[in-house]
Amino acid sequence: MKVAVFSTKPYDEQFLGQASRDSHEHELVFLEPRLNATTAALAKGFDAVCVFVNDQVDGEVLEQLAKGGTRAIALRCAGFNNVDLKAAERLGISVVRVPAYSPYAVAEHTVALILTLNRQIHRAYHRIRDGNFALDGLLGFDLRGRTVGVVGTGQIGLEVVRIMRGFGCRVLCYDLHANPEAQQLGGEYVALDDLFSQADIVSLHCPLTPDTHHLINADAMAKMKPGVMLINTSRGAMVDTAAIIEGLKSGQIGYLGLDVYEEESDLFFEDLSNIVLKDDVFARLLTFPNVVITGHQAFFTRNALESIARTTLGNLTELESTGQCANRVNAPAG
Repeated sequence: MKVAVFSTKPYDEQFLGQASRDSHEHELVFLEPRLNATTAALAKGFDAVCVFVNDQVDGEVLEQLAKGGTRAIALRCAGFNNVDLKAAERLGISVVRVPAYSPYAVAEHTVALILTLNRQIHRAYHRIRDGNFALDGLLGFDLRGRTVGVVGTGQIGLEVVRIMRGFGCRVLCYDLHANPEAQQLGGEYVALDDLFSQADIVSLHCPLTPDTHHLINADAMAKMKPGVMLINTSRGAMVDTAAIIEGLKSGQIGYLGLDVYEEESDLFFEDLSNIVLKDDVFARLLTFPNVVITGHQAFFTRNALESIARTTLGNLTELESTGQCANRVNAPAG
């Protein structure tokens, strides 16, 4: 297939290019711009487009792609909330994704945020560089014996359960369907409100759906322990950021670790160090000493990028040769 790869960064070209040379013979054309209604014309004449989390694949874009001959959308990520699946189905465009790449990458980054916030590594690092060796204000707590709430126990959530059990934590789990492996590890499934009320640390690992949009809001926070630690390495819009800021100001949220942000498409994956940030909400978050934010990098390991590249191109090969793909995403019924 001739494939237009949008939102290309150097690492995308490196890993996708290597995967194509090793196992596939797709013609990849790497494009720096994001896919949207303005840039969709760049895909004219391409059999497929390869997109990432901040590319816009709505009905208008899909109409343009279909007119230009595109018949496949290859997501090099697990999430697909940026794709209008019903429009794609109507236009005869197949949508495929990478359902799993390295759950360890995201789970380990989750725990890195927990440890950074607890032991205040981010603040200690800057103090030492400034010659300040005082320990006042850096007091942490033992993880052993603490209660961790894991919301969503798919492959990533399962690995978080495994790691936190290794620390000696009690782990409460919530999911629409219990994962027997999580139970075997000692995870206890409870109602979501019970998880909120008992957990010292709440970590989010479920997909973004209408039901999980702003799952963490003012009402949810009111059910949590004062000073709770909240971690989100899942999808930004699961957290009502304005409500979280109020929670930080009141002390209800004692620690906040984010790798995703609901308005991240205007920020993440770009070097904005020479301009003034226009997002006042994000700028407010950066003022809190008990907040650590990373720029959607939890997935960013060599192992994960190799897996993403192999699966992405394998999906296209499967579509081309059989017309089907095990990783196809179908429009919801109704």
